[in-house]
Amino acid sequence: MFRIVLAAAATAACGLTGAANLPTPAHAAGPGVPTAAHPADSGISTAAHAAHAGPAGPADPRPDGLRLTGAERSMLLAATRRFRDVREAVRAGYLPTDDCVPGMGLHYSNPALAADPRIDPEHPEILLYVRGDHGRVHLAGLEYYRPDADGDLRTDGDRPALFGHRFNGPMLGHPVPVGAPPMPVHYDLHVWLYTRNPAGELTTDNPVITCH
Repeated sequence: MFRIVLAAAATAACGLTGAANLPTPAHAAGPGVPTAAHPADSGISTAAHAAHAGPAGPADPRPDGLRLTGAERSMLLAATRRFRDVREAVRAGYLPTDDCVPGMGLHYSNPALAADPRIDPEHPEILLYVRGDHGRVHLAGLEYYRPDADGDLRTDGDRPALFGHRFNGPMLGHPVPVGAPPMPVHYDLHVWLYTRNPAGELTTDNPVITCH
């Protein structure tokens, strides 16, 4: 969930996707680079961010405090380590944004992955970045995303899971990068792979991330 993840993405409007002045994480010591410039004629969607400004679904079993296994963590690190260089993320189709969500950071979303109904651990729909010094950004975590099939916050029969951890939601959409379709009602799961979250590796909000 960002300024910052699949049953089916029903229409193009149901495609996603949709982003902290923070020291570089010591164990995410990849090369940070300046964020890419936005097209001058584009705007950013301002749909409310569910975790902060909208209701969640009925069950909403948040996986706070749960952790990945060593093998799961190694798989995700191998698949996403190259995105510590944000230029690699942009080349791979993740759209840059300056829209920071407190506790989450900057959500660089990939519309093609978000429109894919599969959950692939090695291809997260959203990358979570944090701002560092001199306008650079650093990879903090991953976000897995799936649109809610019926768009109804009151039902959750299509809730997905990753490695047995059930996603949060359903929830309203939130701001997305320039060029991305508006984010619909959806489910998501954060994995704080590169910045430690004292509240839990799979907890939605990371209290060390701010947007000052």
